[in-house]
Amino acid sequence: MLTIAVFPNVNKPQSPEVLKRIFAFYRDKDVRLILPIDESRFFDMEEYGVPDIEKIPADLALSLGGDGTLLGVCRRYGAMAVPVCGVNIGTLGFMADIELSELETKLQKILAGDYRIEHRLLLAGFVRSHGKERFLGHAINDVVVTKGGVARMLHLGLSINDSHLIDYKADGVIVSSPTGSTAYSLSAGGPIMNPTIRALLVTPICAHTFNMRPLVVGEEDVVRIEIAAIHQDIIVTFDGQESFRLLPGDEVMVMKSNVQAGIVKFDDKDYYQILRTKLWKDV
Repeated sequence: MLTIAVFPNVNKPQSPEVLKRIFAFYRDKDVRLILPIDESRFFDMEEYGVPDIEKIPADLALSLGGDGTLLGVCRRYGAMAVPVCGVNIGTLGFMADIELSELETKLQKILAGDYRIEHRLLLAGFVRSHGKERFLGHAINDVVVTKGGVARMLHLGLSINDSHLIDYKADGVIVSSPTGSTAYSLSAGGPIMNPTIRALLVTPICAHTFNMRPLVVGEEDVVRIEIAAIHQDIIVTFDGQESFRLLPGDEVMVMKSNVQAGIVKFDDKDYYQILRTKLWKDV
């Protein structure tokens, strides 16, 4: 029996109808569908709800929402190696591989095992504060150091491994994976990278130093961002969903994680076709 965990976004008006279609399709098939307990109660489907769903062995997870929903599901599973397939009911859905018009067709492909799993690089973020280092979390798209509130521009120091590169002023800095190159980094002027490229991307946010430009570094490199002691309101965010306060003088370290995210893809679409469809369809 195939076990599929379904993670619907409760804030999407289309979620109830999409859930109904998924459960109707798999009703007479050898598939067990489970929901997180809170979402099962929200959609009045408690018979399918399980507590601590991340601890239940699953063959695949379905994310119903936009890219943010998919990112959150990947982080929930962490090192559990459960592949995640996105059903796009968001606005862009760059990472999601199922559109509503093809839902049942792709659900059949999942049942038949007619898909592949792309293993995407995960970022691991750490902070060193007062001589002590601690792990903050994982990100699929990006780790961002930025201002909290209406603070003045930041004074940052950038190092790669043990080599100090530059001190500069900016509104912040984005360290992204190749997957995240089409997220916040793109809007800040960073390049688009094929997610199979083995690299990290460092993109300044509104740099006030003309010679600070987006920088592509090796995937084994460690990016170090030092916060000048004059700042009082700084945060570091993970995929724009989890945030932590930083203290003056802290150093943020971002590197490739030793675990990966698995994203379900189908062979009827390739990366460049998705670029064309999602980013340049009106050009």
